[in-house]
Amino acid sequence: MDISVVGLGYVGAVCSACFAKEGNNVIGVDIDPVKIDLINNKKAPIVEKDLEEYIKDGVENNRLKATTDLKYAIENSDITIISVGTPSQQNGNIDLSYIKIAAKSIGEVLKNKNSFHIVSMRSTVLPGTAKIVINIIEEISGKKVGKDFGYVSNPEFLRESTAIWDFYNPPKTVVGTSDEKSAETFKKLYSFVSAPFFQTEIEIAEMIKYADNSWHAVKVTFANEIGLICKKLNIDSHKVMDVFCSDTKLNISTYYLKPGFAFGGSCLPKDVKAITYKSKSVDENTPLLNSLTQSNIYQIHRIFNSFIKPLKSKKIAILGISFKANTDDLRESPVLELTEILIGKGYNVEIYDKAVLSAKEKGSNLSLLENELPHINQRLNKNMQEVIENADIIVIGNSSAEFKEIDFDKYPNKHFIDLVRIQNKKSNNNYIGIAW
Repeated sequence: MDISVVGLGYVGAVCSACFAKEGNNVIGVDIDPVKIDLINNKKAPIVEKDLEEYIKDGVENNRLKATTDLKYAIENSDITIISVGTPSQQNGNIDLSYIKIAAKSIGEVLKNKNSFHIVSMRSTVLPGTAKIVINIIEEISGKKVGKDFGYVSNPEFLRESTAIWDFYNPPKTVVGTSDEKSAETFKKLYSFVSAPFFQTEIEIAEMIKYADNSWHAVKVTFANEIGLICKKLNIDSHKVMDVFCSDTKLNISTYYLKPGFAFGGSCLPKDVKAITYKSKSVDENTPLLNSLTQSNIYQIHRIFNSFIKPLKSKKIAILGISFKANTDDLRESPVLELTEILIGKGYNVEIYDKAVLSAKEKGSNLSLLENELPHINQRLNKNMQEVIENADIIVIGNSSAEFKEIDFDKYPNKHFIDLVRIQNKKSNNNYIGIAW
């Protein structure tokens, strides 16, 4: 394939050399003549293991060259990869100046180019950037995305010092596309990579890198804060984290990593409170751990303030009040806390939870409900259908199987607020899924 790469910094230089190594014809573009001279003289513009060898191979085999002439590079390629810098502004936002310049130049060239051209974003950019770039190109070129040119969001997962290895062994290849033609082209472009290939919406591809890097930052901070507490208690933090990391069923896994409602139950709230108390008792500051309970409380109040309160009606059904499906455990249940907020604000609340009702009849929850939660006990109803019929707003609080069978379309005048994404009804106007 004929590829132009705009920006020969860390990402651009590595991608140019590797794509050339795979037999593509690559033209690298940069405004810095020093980088251009280095590459054309078979030298690496940055220090990176094996990069100079790859550049040398590409130049000697006439598959790689560099230029300051962006117009020439776009005219002589079918794919343009944007890998320019996106530095931070003072307010934390990213600076899109270089990306906008590249988009304008691409638009000018595409104005007079008849063949289908693909523009790929390799720089790390916030969701919504594609719309800005596409609008610039369309306005200047007079062409339409998906018809006259394609757009691909293709985030990179390269680490400094291992970038060449990472290029060939990424954890995943993500391609957010405007059209199927561009998607198929990129499948072929990355056919030499064995990583899982995710074809998705452009906005999802733009968000992926931020989710990844934020998670990595959380992991580093979490490990450091556990280390701080261990240090004060004279515990070997590395041995603690070695055992922690050995658990790939829950700890180092996909478990718990799905957006949804607040956490609850007999363990998580209690243990988070205990470890943060211990941190304070040994005069250690753990801002991340301290923020967990605060964030959890926010999730509960957000449901009321953002989703329930604006609907005006005071008639509410709660389907599933225990913290988890197929359990009667009400301890630290976030749905129970939400329910108590609603009752306290004068809402007419009815509750259906098969597991809680069953346990109540057998006696395990009877004392709790009668003595500590009489306001909940008197609102429990054994008939789910009746509970739904009596309400204008139905809150689905856990993922009990029977809630999956509810046909939302049968109730066009009722509002369903799904806290657990139990059904895929995103397009239904009376369905509000908080975990979208």
